[in-house]
Amino acid sequence: MQLDKIVNYHKALADPTRLRMLLLLSTEELNGQALAEKLNLSQPTVTHHATKLREAAMIKERRDKNTVYFKLNPECIQQFSDASLQFIFAKGGQSMEEQSPENSLRDSVLRNFFAKDGHLKQIPAQHKKKLIALQFLVEKLEPGVVYTEKEINEFIKPYHEDFATIRREFIMHQFMYRENDKYELNPPEMWTHWENVK
Repeated sequence: MQLDKIVNYHKALADPTRLRMLLLLSTEELNGQALAEKLNLSQPTVTHHATKLREAAMIKERRDKNTVYFKLNPECIQQFSDASLQFIFAKGGQSMEEQSPENSLRDSVLRNFFAKDGHLKQIPAQHKKKLIALQFLVEKLEPGVVYTEKEINEFIKPYHEDFATIRREFIMHQFMYRENDKYELNPPEMWTHWENVK
């Protein structure tokens, strides 16, 4: 994990209000108004702190009509915590990338499941390997661009003929969201990251 991401994680934690918010969200999903009441703060203040936590991938949010609900993202919190410890207690001055077996797993999946021309030979059956393949594909899409379903299908077809399955997997694992048959990339913090899968 990049050092700047670890630093941003600790910057987001370095505030008593944000720590109290995480404590409240550790037991239940809450909307902004409920958080403001429990913390005795204004809603704009809660929104400000929630933005910082969301940018650091520590919480997720969902919208229900005009109400935004927040919930903890425990997998990412654990990942950043582990990465911090790994960095501090790194043996022999190795970089985190050198220590991690994750890079070799990713390389192995890309080598074994993708042909030299980039075609996906088969969708991996193992969950973690499938996520690696999906992420590899979805990273080729442009953030902020709204795609039609046909455009997504045309994007997938050169890689694999079963475009419908891969398109559904993009949605299921939060790589993209769909609304009225329009598709757009989610922020990477919302993706189901293969590194977090046991």
